[in-house]
Amino acid sequence: MTKVLSQNAEFADQTTLAGAESRGAYDGLRHALEQSPRDVIQEVAESGLRGRGGAGFPTGRKWGFLQFDPARPPVLLCNGDESEPGTFKDHWLLARDPHLVIEGILIAAHAIRAQDVFLYIRGEYESLLPLLMGALEEARAAGFIGPDVLGTGRCMAITVATGAGAYICGEETGLMESLEGKRAYPRVRPPFPAVRGFAGRPTVVNNVETLANLPWIMRRGAAAFHALGTEDSPGTKLVSLSGCISRPGVYEVPMGYPLSALLENEGGGPLPGRHLKAVIPGGTSVPILTAEEVATVTIDFESMRAVGTLLGSGGMIVFDDTVSMPHALRSISHFYATESCGECTPCREGTGWMAAIVDRLLDGGARKDDLDRLLRIGGNIEGRTICGLGDAAVQPVRSFVLKFRSEFEALLRDTIPRLEPDWQAHGHGPRTARRGAVGEEARRSEAVTGRPTYRW
Repeated sequence: MTKVLSQNAEFADQTTLAGAESRGAYDGLRHALEQSPRDVIQEVAESGLRGRGGAGFPTGRKWGFLQFDPARPPVLLCNGDESEPGTFKDHWLLARDPHLVIEGILIAAHAIRAQDVFLYIRGEYESLLPLLMGALEEARAAGFIGPDVLGTGRCMAITVATGAGAYICGEETGLMESLEGKRAYPRVRPPFPAVRGFAGRPTVVNNVETLANLPWIMRRGAAAFHALGTEDSPGTKLVSLSGCISRPGVYEVPMGYPLSALLENEGGGPLPGRHLKAVIPGGTSVPILTAEEVATVTIDFESMRAVGTLLGSGGMIVFDDTVSMPHALRSISHFYATESCGECTPCREGTGWMAAIVDRLLDGGARKDDLDRLLRIGGNIEGRTICGLGDAAVQPVRSFVLKFRSEFEALLRDTIPRLEPDWQAHGHGPRTARRGAVGEEARRSEAVTGRPTYRW
């Protein structure tokens, strides 16, 4: 299989500029700089590259929305927050091939005529900073970054900013708020970032994996990239494989690759003596797939949508027959209840109520209508929030309950219903009951936590 992103990842010296250049690093940037920004955007559009952060929106079209204004120069934000549970492919890319990511960032900056670029990584990835700083310093010394990139007169500066672990900062407008030193509340749109984004300037936000595809496209051409994968989902996809699987890790496969083949060939199948039960295909914010559905689906945007789920970030979590689905849902629902920023009432209150009901199911105090109540609360959250966190919290609850209802119904037998739910016991429910437990400091914007930024 053709490798676009991982072909050099196993070389020990790939993290150094000398090693990376010996395998073609920055040739794509040189080729891009020989073209006009408009031609680069057209090339990317013809390649069919779609965003790899979760939404799958066509990258070239996204760049085309940018409104260029000399008085408000555009900004490029590379999103490496990667807070989606089950996803770790961006960390893998940055750790194994940092110059590939840097080159992709510079190509995109040239395409949208951005001089200011920010690489935003989650606070838990601080161990990557020495490696990234070394790679950026090498790139600056070689003339790839600075006031006169490769003698072309183009000025590009890259600033690395670290977050503090808030899930909401992976949302593009929450990320911009964080970078501006404010609490990371997502913004109401319009205006969209391409019109008014970071610091009031036209802004493009792309995921780490998305930008890492650009050097290959610039070297090989749009047609070669489009020939990989499927017609509607060209290229390859990095998959984060974890859970009850023999060989967890990061794997690159062409779009359209059967999910069952990934689990067997790359993942080595279930652990000895166990059987596949379900798979979350795109991080915990997407609906789960049963073993029967896994056998029919392929790894691409259209196939996943056809079975009622999403490819998302490609964070695939495998469940075998030893896993209790109610207990798994408890962990997931608690995560979203904790990570809600509190800006939107349906999400702020509803995620806590869903987590508390799942707790009640498992703690022996369930009511007979609790499953229907869970679904009803989810329906009152979905589509009623500024960002997608509310929808993200609903998808696992709905799909777990609907597809594995018998496991949840078993919890309803011989239980003693309570007149009122014990919200305080679990720290959930109304925001006033759980704000103290979560901690106000943990909800502050990353940019005001005093964490350092680094500029090249």
